[in-house]
Amino acid sequence: MTENPPAADGIAQSLRERINTSQPHTARIWNYWLGGKDNYEVDRAAGDQIRQLHPGIGEYARADRLFLGRAVRHLVSDLGIRQFLDVGTGLPTADNTHEVAQRIAPDARIVYVDNDPLVLAHARALLTSTPEGRTDYLDEDLRNVDAILGHAAKTLDLTQPVALILLGVVIFLRDDEDPYGVVRRLMDALPPGSHLVLSHTITSPSMPDVDEAVKFWNEHGTPKLTQRTPEAVEGFFDGLELLEPGVVSCSRWRPEAGDGAEPEEVAMFGGVARKS
Repeated sequence: MTENPPAADGIAQSLRERINTSQPHTARIWNYWLGGKDNYEVDRAAGDQIRQLHPGIGEYARADRLFLGRAVRHLVSDLGIRQFLDVGTGLPTADNTHEVAQRIAPDARIVYVDNDPLVLAHARALLTSTPEGRTDYLDEDLRNVDAILGHAAKTLDLTQPVALILLGVVIFLRDDEDPYGVVRRLMDALPPGSHLVLSHTITSPSMPDVDEAVKFWNEHGTPKLTQRTPEAVEGFFDGLELLEPGVVSCSRWRPEAGDGAEPEEVAMFGGVARKS
């Protein structure tokens, strides 16, 4: 079952008017780096320029996506989570949250939230569901916590554990917008046994080219980014029980068995934590 009916002509026209094709947008650049087709020439040009400044940036996008898959599989298979609130969905690609979760538990329920009109247009077409489960999509900003929770409660049972997924989205909240408070308010509304899955681009003296890439982005793209140190990213999990191995490079969060070598570190750090 899905709560995403096709957009009416009037809504579709409204979405087209909201899509700015003259300025690069992070969701579309991320889609480009992941090999998707939902992007424009302006996004590809900016993505290539960022990649020149920081050649490994494409690996961050892939590492973040793989982290999502591993985290969701662990939550569903090992911890029995059946409800997900995915804020900052981004453009649909392969192995979206509902696909990973419902592959294991067909009755899983997922609410996606994003405020990008292009994401909304594609979400209505692509974010489907198994007959046993349910998906929904909300066109809303992360800052509007009450609106998100009110809408999520129509699909999710907020008296039962929920996994809150915030991948690469709190980076769009400035320090003066109380990013830690926003995450805390969302988690405070969820019951014990709920989990937080969060990733964030970091700033580190060992990765100066990342800072240059972000500086370029903030001069040319939208929305603007706020980098944080690994220690600051860990602060989003305050009051929660971090699962092993803690807040680490997304590539190093419970990687799949390979040749025994530790995966290369990327400047996208993430973690998973449980609310007691």
